[in-house]
Amino acid sequence: MPLFKSIKVNSKTSVHIWKITEDAAQLAGGLFLTPASKARAAGMKSLIRRCGFLSVRHLLALENYADADLFYDQWGKPHLGDGRHVSISHSFDYAAIIVSDMPVGIDIEKVRPKIVKIASKFIGSEWDYLDQQGEHFIRHLTAIWCAKESLYKMFATPGLSFKNDLHIPDFHPLDITYFGECHFDAILQQHELAQLSLGDYHCSYTIG
Repeated sequence: MPLFKSIKVNSKTSVHIWKITEDAAQLAGGLFLTPASKARAAGMKSLIRRCGFLSVRHLLALENYADADLFYDQWGKPHLGDGRHVSISHSFDYAAIIVSDMPVGIDIEKVRPKIVKIASKFIGSEWDYLDQQGEHFIRHLTAIWCAKESLYKMFATPGLSFKNDLHIPDFHPLDITYFGECHFDAILQQHELAQLSLGDYHCSYTIG
């Protein structure tokens, strides 16, 4: 069982990260999936996506949740049947969840140069401090994306813009914590984020 890391953030919040080394058949072993989840997994053409989907179910089991305890609302936000909050992410070789009594968000991403091509879609005020020629530029972009994705998942507010409504003040991509701001209608909030560098991957999470 390749559980990569578990973090007890506080008495009410836990983060679990899985390093995917198994194939889909191995990951499916021992899991009790609902008929809907079985159909969903079988319909995934991407093996990477299917393995991520199954790995998340193993991570939920660490918190004593079965596949049947997880459901999604009309906006695609995951929920747990007992009312606790959950956020989910997977990217290539890793899957991650955060479970808490408070609203949460988590994102994990592979650090890849291709993020530069989409930077204009999610970078706004952050251009003021980004060093486009610096050695940490790609990781810096990835950390900002992870932060905004985590905040977006936590707020779960339709119409929220990564570029215009979510702002990440200056930070170093290897800092342990950093901050994110949401400016949207009546939502004017600042939240602390934690970040982890996992070699070629970056993970961020936040708690409401």
